[in-house]
Amino acid sequence: MSKKTFKKTEGTSLVSIIGDEDTVTGFLLTGIGEKNIKGETNFLVVDQKTEPKQIEAAFNQFLKQPNIAVILVTQFVAENYLRHIINEYDGIVPTILEIPSKEHAYEAKKDTIIQRAHRLLYGGDIQ
Repeated sequence: MSKKTFKKTEGTSLVSIIGDEDTVTGFLLTGIGEKNIKGETNFLVVDQKTEPKQIEAAFNQFLKQPNIAVILVTQFVAENYLRHIINEYDGIVPTILEIPSKEHAYEAKKDTIIQRAHRLLYGGDIQ
């Protein structure tokens, strides 16, 4: 069992999302979108024009914001742009969840968070 503790935030906790336009739009329609007085948002739409540095900067910003409790990342974006950061992350809050997108199916074997949980529960990787 992890000896890490999580910090309780005051006020409202947010969910952030990084992914393709359809996935992000779907989540924004549920009401998770937020824009603060500095103009910062809790979402990033990734397309062919989005620079990898911009994706990494947004992800790192979401990790640092104390009011974000969950970061949703489409597995395609995680695999192609953020895997090295996600693999090193060992925090509890915010929790990082990889989700499928409209264009790319979810593969549990590629999800490092699911792999870690499977190793802890069953002693090995997902086959």
